[in-house]
Amino acid sequence: MTSGEPRFHILFVCTGNMCRSPLAERLTRSVLGPPFVVTSAGTHAEPGVAMAEKARQVLIRLGGDPDGFASRPLTAELLAGADLVLAAAREHRAAAVTTHLQAAPRVFTMVEFGALAAAAEREEITRHRDAVRRAHALVEQAQALRGLVQVERPDIPDPMGRWIWAHKAAGRRIAKALSVPLELLRPPSAS
Repeated sequence: MTSGEPRFHILFVCTGNMCRSPLAERLTRSVLGPPFVVTSAGTHAEPGVAMAEKARQVLIRLGGDPDGFASRPLTAELLAGADLVLAAAREHRAAAVTTHLQAAPRVFTMVEFGALAAAAEREEITRHRDAVRRAHALVEQAQALRGLVQVERPDIPDPMGRWIWAHKAAGRRIAKALSVPLELLRPPSAS
């Protein structure tokens, strides 16, 4: 894909960019290819750190590929270039908006966005054959439903430094939160 072709950038955000956001990034990449650009960053990330080993194990079990991952800090430039920002928790959503106020309409928690996508009018999204237009339609639907849909427990707890079960629980919550959005954004199957 050349730089002139339309693309849609999804940015995942957590704290250290070692567990939740890389897991979400790599799960999404396993489903969506071009024109989607899928990245992640952390509000307190050190650049160049590998994914946490327990998060790697969970990602592999969920069908994602951790190879080549390196953490990076969240910047205003990353936020400005993102079409959709999905945060692990409300604190990350707030940090993203504080870092780049103009991003506010397109910043959600992963769980919040999953609930909004589930409540969206599917036909308003899937009628678009173009993947970029379909993605923008999904974000527009989520924006319109924000505040109208009850979202229980919008945060995904940080598993860092905890037992493997905490990483598995985070992985399951991320996969569940992303299931409807990825279903809506996945390219239509050729039948």
